[in-house]
Amino acid sequence: METKVSSKGQVVLPNRLRQRLGLRPGDALDVKLEGDAIVLRPRRGKRRKARIITDPRTGLAVLTFGPGAPILTHKQVKQALSDFP
Repeated sequence: METKVSSKGQVVLPNRLRQRLGLRPGDALDVKLEGDAIVLRPRRGKRRKARIITDPRTGLAVLTFGPGAPILTHKQVKQALSDFP
């Protein structure tokens, strides 16, 4: 993947990477130099706790990590469900 630095020094992260990491507008990133490479790492706050709620549209039980939660992979869903009795 390739991206460019704008005249303001801004870099756009490709959508595929943002989705994979669950990044949302306003999320903080740690930036550091490793040799001649720039390394960006998402700052992770408190881990979100999964909950089962009733979907207001369908009335079905659904798993949620709350508003603004990242898109989950099947492995993440499996792990979250393993926390429930």
